[in-house]
Amino acid sequence: MRVVVQQAVSRLKLPKPVIHTSPREDFAQVVNVPTWMWVERGTWGPVTTSAAVEGVEVTATARPRRAVWSMGDGGSVVCLGPGTPYSARFGPKASSPDCGYTYRRASTSEPGKAFPVSVRVVWDVEWKGGGRSGAVPGLAMSAERRLEVDEVQAVVTG
Repeated sequence: MRVVVQQAVSRLKLPKPVIHTSPREDFAQVVNVPTWMWVERGTWGPVTTSAAVEGVEVTATARPRRAVWSMGDGGSVVCLGPGTPYSARFGPKASSPDCGYTYRRASTSEPGKAFPVSVRVVWDVEWKGGGRSGAVPGLAMSAERRLEVDEVQAVVTG
């Protein structure tokens, strides 16, 4: 039974997460302004496959459980879903309702003047077959990119 379960789990094609932020990931984030983070919704959903060995068929279904973000400045965030894409209906100073971070310092002194940001999506697998069932926790897929974080200075005149 173990062999067919391992085979079914190894056949799962878990999608690599795609990192998105607001402000957009190609632009600088701003110190003390909330950054929204999310992974593409198409990469967040169940994945199912089956395998058979000696007449015993096992179906394995993986489900994403959490996204663990490493923000590059020593901070981290655990999100229990893909995150919410930013839209203008939230307002420019709003924090993400479920997956956000606020940088407290600029990345100007970092190599490449950007923080290395990564997300690790953790998946749990449930399997059924041959009159039995079980779980395989903790499979993961990761992605990373660099995010520039700038400080904006206000100028008071008058």
